[in-house]
Amino acid sequence: MAEQVAALPHEGVVKVGVDGVDGAGKTVFAGELADAISGRPVIRAGVDGFHQPRSVRYRRGRTSPEGYFRDSYDYPALHAALLDPLSTGGDRKYRRAMFDHVADRPVEVPVEQAAPDAVLVFDGIFLHRPELAGYWDYSIFLDVQFAASFARMAGRDGSNPHPDAPANQRYVRGQMLYLATCRPATLASIVIDNSDLDCPRVVRCQT
Repeated sequence: MAEQVAALPHEGVVKVGVDGVDGAGKTVFAGELADAISGRPVIRAGVDGFHQPRSVRYRRGRTSPEGYFRDSYDYPALHAALLDPLSTGGDRKYRRAMFDHVADRPVEVPVEQAAPDAVLVFDGIFLHRPELAGYWDYSIFLDVQFAASFARMAGRDGSNPHPDAPANQRYVRGQMLYLATCRPATLASIVIDNSDLDCPRVVRCQT
């Protein structure tokens, strides 16, 4: 994949999206992909730098799956700060993040200048929803069952490892809404079964 991305046309910044459900391994995968790309400068960023404030994220209720899907991220800010500047006609002056969801406040991130032949490797959930799908020159969907992904998150942050636990329904059902509504596996350039972190497997690759 790194070779495929590096070989994409150099007319502008190449934008690569790494998508998947919570706990699919997106951030690690994107970091390893970025490290493997040679011959072009790489920009790393992720959707977690563009959260909405809590007042927006939870306006439908703290357990709302629809709120998780529809209200988690500030897509206009993501467009304005990062994706539009790195797209055709943009000035390539970008910010990697705009909001700290832990502190629940905006962050002052310096403006950076992208090289004309740079590659953006961007990870996060919901990357194939209509607000974002058209931006990616190359996109990856990591296909992982909820049983495996929630077990990983439990090991990482001590959350309940069972997808059917009440505390996890906001996330499971929100992701199910995304999968049913946007069908990311049909839009991605490549689909990878990332259930076994030591042996990821290509499921489908667009020709």
